[in-house]
Amino acid sequence: MEIPELSIILLNLVIILVSYLSIYPKLAGNSFNKISFYDLFASGFAFLVVGLNYWGTGHEFNLLVLNTNWFWFTLVIYAIIEIPIMIWYFKKQKVKF
Repeated sequence: MEIPELSIILLNLVIILVSYLSIYPKLAGNSFNKISFYDLFASGFAFLVVGLNYWGTGHEFNLLVLNTNWFWFTLVIYAIIEIPIMIWYFKKQKVKF
């Protein structure tokens, strides 16, 4: 794995961990709507940071089976990291839908 891929993975991991371990418990609690609202900002921040670095560069990122641009790489990696942590948080907080 190259450095750009690793930096995006680490950025997404840090954003998700800070969100679910610090921000969401304080601001959203167990409200699904609030978690979703704040998650738009968290994921948007990830896209902003990555986009500022790679937009228009033509750099391809390796997703094991295919190469893709920065947007799709960030989206897929963000989802892969966030889903298990989200499930854990929802069970722990008994999130109401």
